[in-house]
Amino acid sequence: MTQTTQSQTRGIQMTDAALKHVMALRDKQGKDLCLRVGVRQGGCSGMSYMMDFEDASQIRDNDEVFDYEGFKIVCDPKSMLYLYGLVLDYSDAMIGGGFQFTNPNAAQNCGCGKSFGV
Repeated sequence: MTQTTQSQTRGIQMTDAALKHVMALRDKQGKDLCLRVGVRQGGCSGMSYMMDFEDASQIRDNDEVFDYEGFKIVCDPKSMLYLYGLVLDYSDAMIGGGFQFTNPNAAQNCGCGKSFGV
C-alpha cells in the first residue's frame, strides 16, 4: 500500500494515489465538489461501499468531514460506524486496478473488493 496523506488518527484515510486520482476526477467535473463515502445494504458479502461526488452545500450538520489538502471527504454517522479506520487506495494496474478499500471493521470481504460483512 502506498503512503497515506494523513495520520492514522483520521476516521477515513486516503493514500496519495487515491487523493491524486480523486482530485483529477473532480477537476474533470469543473466544480469544487467533495467526496461522499458510505455503505449500503447489498453486495456479495452483505454491505457494499459507495462513493460519489456531491456539492459541498449537501454536507449535513451530523456528517463527519475530513479535510485532505483542501479536498473534503464526507461520511454520514451510520456509515462511519462501519468505515472508521478505512483506507482508500487507488491502483492503475490493468488487472485488479481501481479504488481499493481496506476496512479494519470487515470480518469478511468479497473477492471483488467492493463489498464486505461485519
